[in-house]
Amino acid sequence: MRTTRTSVAVALVFVATAVESFSFSAPRFARRHVRSATTMTAALTEPATVAQTVAHSKPKTTALAEPAMHPFGGGKGTLAEKGDSYKWLLGGKGANLAEMAAIGLNIPPGFTLTTEVCQQYCSSGVPGEAALAPEVWEETLAGLKHVEECMGAKLGDPEAPLLLSVRSGAAVSMPGMMDTVLNLGLTDTVAEALATKSGNPRFAYDSYRRFLDMFGDVVMGIPHAAFEAELDDLKVSSGVWEDSDLNADQLKDLVQRYKQVYVAHDTTFPEDPLEQMRLAIYAVFDSWQSDRAIKYMEVQQIKGLLGTAVNVQAMAFGNMGDTSGTGVLFTRDPNTGEHALFGEYLVNAQGEDVVAGIRTPNPISQLDDEMPKVYAELMKNVDILEKHFKDMQDIEFTVQEGQLFLLQTRSGKRGGKAAVEIAVSLESEGLVSKDQALHMVTPEHLDIMLHPQFKDEDSAEYTAAVIGEGLPASPGAAVGVIAFTTEETERLYAAGTAAILVRDETSPEDVGGMFAAEGILTARGGMTSHAAVVARGWGKPCVCGLADLKIDEETKTLTLNGITLKEGDFLSINGGTGEVLSSAVELAAPEMSGALGTFMEWVDDARKMDVLANADTPKDADEARKNGAGGIGLCRTEHMFFDHLPEVRRMIMAPDEEKKQAAIDELLPLQRADFEGIFTAMDGLPVTIRMLDPPLHEFVPHAADAELAASVGLSVEECQATIARLAESNPMLGLRGCRLGITSPEIIAMQARAVFEAALDAKVKGVTPVPKLMVPLIGTVAEYTHQADIIKSTAEAVFAERGDSVAYSLGTMIEVPRAALLASEVAAAGAEFFSYGTNDLTQMTYGYSRDDVGSFMPTYLAQGILPSDPFQIFDQEGVGKLVEMATTQGKQQNPDIKNGVCGEHGGEAGSVKYFYSLGHDYVSCSPFRVPIARLAAAQAATAEAAP
Repeated sequence: MRTTRTSVAVALVFVATAVESFSFSAPRFARRHVRSATTMTAALTEPATVAQTVAHSKPKTTALAEPAMHPFGGGKGTLAEKGDSYKWLLGGKGANLAEMAAIGLNIPPGFTLTTEVCQQYCSSGVPGEAALAPEVWEETLAGLKHVEECMGAKLGDPEAPLLLSVRSGAAVSMPGMMDTVLNLGLTDTVAEALATKSGNPRFAYDSYRRFLDMFGDVVMGIPHAAFEAELDDLKVSSGVWEDSDLNADQLKDLVQRYKQVYVAHDTTFPEDPLEQMRLAIYAVFDSWQSDRAIKYMEVQQIKGLLGTAVNVQAMAFGNMGDTSGTGVLFTRDPNTGEHALFGEYLVNAQGEDVVAGIRTPNPISQLDDEMPKVYAELMKNVDILEKHFKDMQDIEFTVQEGQLFLLQTRSGKRGGKAAVEIAVSLESEGLVSKDQALHMVTPEHLDIMLHPQFKDEDSAEYTAAVIGEGLPASPGAAVGVIAFTTEETERLYAAGTAAILVRDETSPEDVGGMFAAEGILTARGGMTSHAAVVARGWGKPCVCGLADLKIDEETKTLTLNGITLKEGDFLSINGGTGEVLSSAVELAAPEMSGALGTFMEWVDDARKMDVLANADTPKDADEARKNGAGGIGLCRTEHMFFDHLPEVRRMIMAPDEEKKQAAIDELLPLQRADFEGIFTAMDGLPVTIRMLDPPLHEFVPHAADAELAASVGLSVEECQATIARLAESNPMLGLRGCRLGITSPEIIAMQARAVFEAALDAKVKGVTPVPKLMVPLIGTVAEYTHQADIIKSTAEAVFAERGDSVAYSLGTMIEVPRAALLASEVAAAGAEFFSYGTNDLTQMTYGYSRDDVGSFMPTYLAQGILPSDPFQIFDQEGVGKLVEMATTQGKQQNPDIKNGVCGEHGGEAGSVKYFYSLGHDYVSCSPFRVPIARLAAAQAATAEAAP
């Protein structure tokens, strides 16, 4: 394939999701791999050694199971049915390029070096010393020959020059975290020939100066700012504002200035195009081990990848004049899900121009006016790609002198609302089934939708607080204090303070602060800028492109339309409208209606596991039911006690049994009222009530005073003596749970009476109570039967007194490893359900205090001692074996026994899927996590429909 005017090669340019191609500078492995040909040959034959690099769950290996190089374009590609399964090897970008080629779309030819090559490369030495194996370099040269034959051009040949892009592409999209080099192959000789052959010297030297900048930054470790300073100086001296206003002679001068930047940084620009390609490939592989990539994988919990693939592709030039351009689009709006194109483009530009914010891009709809034929062809390709991949696509493209080239497609990142809207729309359009649609929405998407929105955007308070309006880059409402740096944002996050990260523009180095921020505000950048893309992927509200925003980093202030705010002042942003507000505006919870209501109906139709809620008050119960909970899986009675502290303290600190019983009698009607309220809120649904669990000392202060003494009817000295008597060295393993019930059986009898009397009172009022009583923290069968006997005898007494009864069930929590080991015996003793308290079970199995793991857990995670925090993500390998054993043994003893989880893991999607695989009947989580658990349960039940 040749261009219509010359044999200049065509190729890939980055544009979008905004950051994967133009790479902002991070600490580089400076001047790495710049060796002579002799040194290079020696390096390629060095024996591989295991490097201490990024810790991944798959073992390092130096053997390649698959070919190192996979070509695409020019009649070569990967069939659709194989393409998706090859993402682990070719990376998402490489697999999709191969698949686009296979279905006949117009893409520049290229080749992919696999993720296995990256793993082998990283194992051969530390960054700066690692090298490709000789046989891999031979395959790389074969891939280059494929591109040259397709293009009718040759790398470094002044008669028919070929230019390349070298880009990263892992199996999981990591926007902006790894490196890219564009316009590779330019030298003084090639640039001069390109200028002559294209008849467009401005294009040739514009491409050359871009290459010198990007190669110097990405490969040689020269700060991008050093090149930017030369560009700014030239624009000032030339009297122009935009880069595009510089003429060919001025750009030629800029090239020489850039060469001097190399000299000033004690290095030399390589004039050998093959050496350029080798160094660029190394730089991309090295970026897999960069600080920002490692941080991103930690934040996103990306594990088990072999590495990044490298895609080498012929360049397509969007900077050849007014009939050329570059852009990115989403086939549907990634913020709202509306079935309409969403994107931007620039005329006479390359991809990094869109990202850097130097020029303001045009909305994609305007392309129909400027280049109607290109727009029509683009729309045709949009339709082909959506129907082929059956999902909303994020498409990068370049137009070279009126000819459209598709550079990349992938499933587009989207916000929570858009994810649901798109899933429902694609099902209604017949592109996916309902089960497939369930897997197009992640638990994180639902989490985004469940975040608060502004309560009333039409109110006078809201309107008066608006001080500016930028681009609505990522939807949602965020309120927090202003922070101007990543470091300050992370500090506030650690302190539990919500912050809005305010920057001129973000770069991959800001990833930690962006993750820690409630929302992001930038002065520059468009809808496909780094800030916008990362914010959408993480569900963070974001407003970009606020041109009037002035940031003074020295005084730590921002000024917007005459209003000046300092760091630490409150700020609110509306990612749906782009509005910025100068105060903390009131937020409100979202509603489940419209597409979300439809989607959640599909969720409930598909799932086979109940989702209950942890709720301790009628208000919590109401919230749980609104969020779709099928009952209460954990009602912590001790939380009710905090509302009745005077009575509880009188019970705990009573000097004799008579006064203790009097205090218990005071608590009875209070507990009864609490339970009746919950039964009423959950009318007809099960309410699982855990008998009193925590140590009693939690209800008394550390020191006695006159006020406490008066409230409990003791002297200060008597109070202090009682507090001392209640103190324990390790209270979480002391007098709590069933041990408390055994030493103070009258408390358990009171609670059981309150439950049954409340159930009967509610029944009289037309409510259908479904009480389930649960004995906590057992480690022996005798502990269970002791407490169960008290509860059963109390039930008989209450039913006899009232002349009425309610059905109830009686079970226990499995949270001590010994209880899991004795599950069969506990089931034989009459337990009707097991509720796994995975918080305590994890704590006791590991021997970690969950209150103190912060002192060592970050080190464990960083060094790969643990793959994840077991208090956040359930440990299937260890604690899971106990749960699996107890579940199996309980079922063998009593096939009707119910199993469920009521720890915090009940709301974590991966853990929910694991519990489903064990055959559990339910999970229970906080009311606000209920929709997420419902979705996870539905996805577990329809796993075969997952992509």
